[in-house]
Amino acid sequence: MAINVNTVYQTVLLILNKEQRGYLTPTEFNNIGNQVQLEIFNTYFEDLNQQLRVPQTDTDYADRVENLDEKIAIFKTLGNAIPASTSDGLIPYWVLPSVDIYGNDVSPGSDTPFFRLGSVLYNNETQLQRVDRSDYYHIDRSLLTRPTKTYPVYLYENEKLFVKPTTIDTVGEIQVDFVRKPITPVWGFTVGSLGQYLYNSQALTTNNTTGSVNFELHESEQTKLIIDILMYAGIVIRDPSIVQAAARESAMQEQNEKM
Repeated sequence: MAINVNTVYQTVLLILNKEQRGYLTPTEFNNIGNQVQLEIFNTYFEDLNQQLRVPQTDTDYADRVENLDEKIAIFKTLGNAIPASTSDGLIPYWVLPSVDIYGNDVSPGSDTPFFRLGSVLYNNETQLQRVDRSDYYHIDRSLLTRPTKTYPVYLYENEKLFVKPTTIDTVGEIQVDFVRKPITPVWGFTVGSLGQYLYNSQALTTNNTTGSVNFELHESEQTKLIIDILMYAGIVIRDPSIVQAAARESAMQEQNEKM
């Protein structure tokens, strides 16, 4: 499930050039497209928070919470946390996964980096309770609240997991559900004999450096994606009419979605 990067680019060019307003180069489009995709992606979580506060319809395909969760589900994943060495003097901690179960590199600086922590599990069965630093330090003082392997807890700070009881310390014991960021879209191309840009529909790989990468957003986001790219494109080509028209359309669409 993805949005074809060439479809979006050609639609943007068609609208811009319909009245000879200007031209958006592939490099400009790729930079704007990545920014817009991240903006749309980031709105999902606040929108979900807002929708959870209001009653939802029981009609199939019209439940907004389920629809938002479906959009986020594209980026949901999981992986094994790794127990870190304690030679640096810190109390034992776990490092977030660098690779998820689907083989995606989710380390910082990768194409699909870790974004937001979800549930933390012990042996894929027991969910750890998240606590703050004060509770983490004092939770061992009472036999009633002391963490066990049946009721473990964790503190999440500085992209590290501090787990109690500390007897949980073996590779494969701690699993992390999380959301990763979307991969950067790319409209790949080669340059023709006349200097024109020729779209390369093949996937971008180390052996095909001019290949393309589609947008990872849900297909229902295609209209919003195009509108928001046009808004930035209007700034790039210095055409206020494009910016204003795209902003109006975006505002109307957002209002309809939240009514």
